[in-house]
Amino acid sequence: MHKFIEVLPDKTSLISRALSLTVEKIKSAIERRGQCTLALSGGSTPKPLYEALAEQSLPWEKIHIFWGDERYVAVDHPDSNQLMARQAWLDKISIPAANIHPMPTGAQNPAQDAQTHEMELTQFFKVKPGDFPAFDVILLGMGDDAHTASLFPQTDALKVNDRLITVGNKDGQPRLTFTLPLINQAHCVIFLVAGESKRPALAQVFAEVASETIYPSRSIQPQGELFWLFDQAAGAELKV
Repeated sequence: MHKFIEVLPDKTSLISRALSLTVEKIKSAIERRGQCTLALSGGSTPKPLYEALAEQSLPWEKIHIFWGDERYVAVDHPDSNQLMARQAWLDKISIPAANIHPMPTGAQNPAQDAQTHEMELTQFFKVKPGDFPAFDVILLGMGDDAHTASLFPQTDALKVNDRLITVGNKDGQPRLTFTLPLINQAHCVIFLVAGESKRPALAQVFAEVASETIYPSRSIQPQGELFWLFDQAAGAELKV
């Protein structure tokens, strides 16, 4: 793994750096393999990145969009990660509908929908059941509790190492999420972290010794590149 840590002066600089890095990784994946597989994160931090990506001129037909996690709500629900990305970005570009691969949330059964999406990924990436495909780029955020995707502290989802997709749990609310081994198979993972409220968790994520069960973002160790991008408010106190 190659790890890179960058503290940018402010949120605007953070988004600008994330944009240039994401575009660079998209283009290099297309050059290498003729397409790019990109998994998105939810939350408020990446929304301006998606709005900026909508202004880019990229070969959208060669880019496939996925989500690293999804709240278990209808597609048109205000909390939907898919809805946010569509409104900020995907509805504004000429990307083929078949290139957008949302997590299904309509079966009234999160475990069943997790299994359905796992089969979709297995078929798309042409891997054998039980094998983990390698995404080109996975975008992640981090909560004040050090969770990432829907891998929350001290939850069962953290222990799942034989599945691509599992059910996460936030205060009794189910979510679908990539598992740790799926994230860690990626060629490139990019964290976007903003805000002073993240500092206590980050101190533990970057501490020499701390619990991965209590601070799940510590467990993100992809086989490729790992970029941590911070604004000054989040990253000012980091000892790395």
